[in-house]
Amino acid sequence: MSSPLGDQLRSVRDVRGLSLKAVATPAEISTAYLQKLESGDVRQPSPNILHRLAGVLDIPYATLMELAGYVMPGAEGATGADAFDHALSSENLTEAERRAVAAFIRHLRETRP
Repeated sequence: MSSPLGDQLRSVRDVRGLSLKAVATPAEISTAYLQKLESGDVRQPSPNILHRLAGVLDIPYATLMELAGYVMPGAEGATGADAFDHALSSENLTEAERRAVAAFIRHLRETRP
């Protein structure tokens, strides 16, 4: 079971002649996890992991995000709502931050003309 993301990761790693360990170690993931990514067992890794892999493999971060199925702000067909959803999904918010965002949205809705 392959995936576009896994195929891209494996292809670039192979072209550069890098071992699983040579990519996994600087990306701060295990070789087993990288192997799962490449085989398609993990379809949507966290944006943080994709960012680290992009740096190690010298692949545009946006490319990996799109291959993993994330909506990229500014991409063709992306709406303002897509950008908002992306911003919220790409960061782990604390419970206090979630409450603050919810309160702000509630305030905006209450003050709409």
